[in-house]
Amino acid sequence: MNRSNGMISKLKIISLGNWMLIGMILGFLVGIILNFYVNDPFIKDIILIDNVFYLGGTGFIRLMKMLVVPLVFFSIVVGVASISDIKKIGTIGGRTILIYLVTTALAITIALFISGVIKPGAGLNMVGLAQANVTTNVTATDTILNMIPDNPFSSLANGDMLAVIIFGLLVGIILAKLREETQVVNDFFSQGNKIMMEMTRIVMKFAPIGIFCLMAKTFASLGFEGLLPLTKYVVCVLIGLAIQAFIVYPSLLVIFTRLNPIKFFKKFISVMFFAFSSSTSNATIPLNLEKLSELGVSREVSSFTIPLGATINMDGTAIMQGCAVMFAAQAYGVDLGTSALITVIFTAVMASIGTAGVPSVGLITLNMVFNSVGLPVDAIGILMGIDHLLDMFRTAVNVTGDAICTIIVSFKNKSIDLDLFNGKKAPEETWDDITQF
Repeated sequence: MNRSNGMISKLKIISLGNWMLIGMILGFLVGIILNFYVNDPFIKDIILIDNVFYLGGTGFIRLMKMLVVPLVFFSIVVGVASISDIKKIGTIGGRTILIYLVTTALAITIALFISGVIKPGAGLNMVGLAQANVTTNVTATDTILNMIPDNPFSSLANGDMLAVIIFGLLVGIILAKLREETQVVNDFFSQGNKIMMEMTRIVMKFAPIGIFCLMAKTFASLGFEGLLPLTKYVVCVLIGLAIQAFIVYPSLLVIFTRLNPIKFFKKFISVMFFAFSSSTSNATIPLNLEKLSELGVSREVSSFTIPLGATINMDGTAIMQGCAVMFAAQAYGVDLGTSALITVIFTAVMASIGTAGVPSVGLITLNMVFNSVGLPVDAIGILMGIDHLLDMFRTAVNVTGDAICTIIVSFKNKSIDLDLFNGKKAPEETWDDITQF
C-alpha cells in the first residue's frame, strides 16, 4: 500500500510539460506500431483510429477551441485597461509599447521567412486528415475592413478573431480612460479573465491524453514520414529564436544606443539561464530588475517596462506561432497569400497582449492565429508534445527582449548610467541612487 502511494506521489511530481512530452512519445510509438504491425482494419482503423484516437484528439481540440474567443477577448480588454498609467509616465510608456510591438512583429516575420525557406510541413501530407478553409485572394483593403466588426456579438459568436481583437482593444482603451466611472465593468472583465485562466489550466490537464491520441492517429496513418517535418519545425523555431536573440536585439541596441551588446550579454547571461530553466517570465522579473540595475538602468524605468514586457512582449511565442502556421499550411497543401501572412502577423502581435502567466497559453492563442486565416487546428495537437522544450528557449528570448527594450527606453530618456553599463564603475557605488525609486 505504501509502495503504491509512493508511486502515485512520484507521478504527481512530474510536470504537465513532461506529461505532454510523454504523451507525444507514447503516441508516436503506438502510431508506428499500428502502422507497421497491425493489419486488421477493424481493430486499427474502425476501433482505434476512427473512434478511440479520433474521440480523444478531436475532443481535446474542441476544448481548446472553446477557450479561444473568451480567453482572448477578456485578456486583451484587461491587458489594455491595465496600462492606463501610461498617461502618467508619458513617453516612457509610449516608447516601451511601440518597441515591444515592433520587435514582436519582426519576430513573427522572421519565423514566416525561415519556415518559407526550410518548409517544415512539406511532405507531411495531412490533406486527407482535415480540411483547410483558407482564402488567399483577399485584398489588403478587405483585410482591413474585416478587422472592423459590424456586429461585435456576431463576431464573438462566430470566432471572427480580427474583429474580436479590435473590439477588445476599443473596450480596453475606454475602460482605461473611464476607470473610476466604470469600476464595476472593470471588475467584471478582470474576474472573467481570472475565470478563463483557471479554465485554461483545467483544460490543459487533459493535454497529455489529447496529444497521445493525435500523435497516435497521425503516425498510424503516416508512419515515419511525419518525423522529419517535426524535426524541421523544431529547427525552424530554434533558428528564429537565435536570430531574434543574437542578431535582432543586439542590432537594435547598437542602432538606438551605440552600446556594446557583448557587455550586455556578459552580465545578462545568468538571467537567460534562469528564464530557460524556469520557463516563466514572471518568475524572472526580480532577477531581471537586479541585473538591469547593475547595468546602470534606473529602477524608475525598469520597474514599469519589465513587468509590462512580461505581459505583452512575447517575441519567442510569436516565432513559435509563425513557424506553426507555416508548418500547418505546408502540411495541408495551402499556399498562404500576402494578405493571409499580414493577417497572421497582426493577429500574433495582438495575441501577445495580456496572455502571460499561464503555462502553454501560447498554444491556446495559437488557435486564434490559425482561425484568423482558416487553417485547421488539428496540427496544433501534434506540435504540443514538443512545445515544453521549445518553451524554455522562448522564455529566455522573451526575457532578453524585455531587457533590451528597457535599456533602449532608458537611454532615450537619459535614465541610464553609461559608466556603470560599460564597467567603468562598480554597481555598489550607485546602488542607493538606483534603488531610491
